[in-house]
Amino acid sequence: MKITRSVKCTLRFATATKRKRLQTIMVEYARVVNLFIDRFWTQGLPKKAGLLKPVVDLPQTWFTARLRKVAAREAIDMIKSARERDGEKASKPVHKGRRMCLSSTIASLKEPKDASEFDAWLHLSSIGEDLIFDIPIRFHKRWHHWQSRGRRLESYVVTPKYVQFAFEIETGAKPESPQAVVGIDTGMNVLATRSDGAKLGENARAAVERVRRCEHGSKGQNRARRALRQLMDECARDLIQDVDCVVVEALRKLNHKTKLTRRVGKKMRRLLGAWAYRYWLGRLRMTCDANRVRFASVSPRNTSRECHVCGHAEQRNRLDRDHFRCLKCGYAGDADLNAARVILKRFLTGPYGAGCKPKVAG
Repeated sequence: MKITRSVKCTLRFATATKRKRLQTIMVEYARVVNLFIDRFWTQGLPKKAGLLKPVVDLPQTWFTARLRKVAAREAIDMIKSARERDGEKASKPVHKGRRMCLSSTIASLKEPKDASEFDAWLHLSSIGEDLIFDIPIRFHKRWHHWQSRGRRLESYVVTPKYVQFAFEIETGAKPESPQAVVGIDTGMNVLATRSDGAKLGENARAAVERVRRCEHGSKGQNRARRALRQLMDECARDLIQDVDCVVVEALRKLNHKTKLTRRVGKKMRRLLGAWAYRYWLGRLRMTCDANRVRFASVSPRNTSRECHVCGHAEQRNRLDRDHFRCLKCGYAGDADLNAARVILKRFLTGPYGAGCKPKVAG
């Protein structure tokens, strides 16, 4: 199995002149991409292999044919993405000039020149008006980690603040019939509760509250978000130890706009917006893929109200935030642990469970 991972390297070592020149290119790049979007939205999407001179010829720009072709490819990808996501209700996308997706025909990574304080130079050429320049790059621990594990791809995402590189890693095949399967209950108070009783991220609520208290978009909130994501990254690494398969509930549409027929107050909606559960589930899935662990999801319906012993689901089963008691069979215990075992039970007895049942001891 092959996976792709990305690494960001800062552009703060570039001179002010180079950053200004890069910003000028990005403004023009956004304009050209939007021109192609306007054309392809009404005339139909051409094949990328058919992006020849008559298609990409735009006299309104000073870009070279190579860079116009790159912009046309990004326009095609943006239109496809919008239509796949929204179907017939899709609206025409707009490129806002925040990033450029460059291929090896425009950008390449060169060995360092005389300046030994830099690890490499990002060489940009074939832009237009004989514009050629190099941007200094310094590698970091994450770069060397993925560089040692995989192959760097010749594609680059350039923004005013960083360059994003991509690596292709061969992880090997995942186990076809995993034996060590755990259900994971994701929560705001405890980030992850495993069906075997282990709990990770028990201080998640404090990290989420810190994000909520900060002014939106402030430096303090950005620091709080980084701390929350670091906590999630560490929990994801610890969670998959000695595990062959991870099962989560497929959470969706939980954000600051959530009202649930007016049962969720403003404060709770702000907490949901700060929770970043999508980042957590995405990071957990990426960690599983990199370590040959299967990742599966089940319906989240009534996981907090259903008894994992008898299957009875009722709102009154949930006594409070931490305790669960089944009104039918009398089972009582930790609410998060019960939910994790419900998730595991749904997986093992559902459509995915035929080849994933753990071995019976003895």
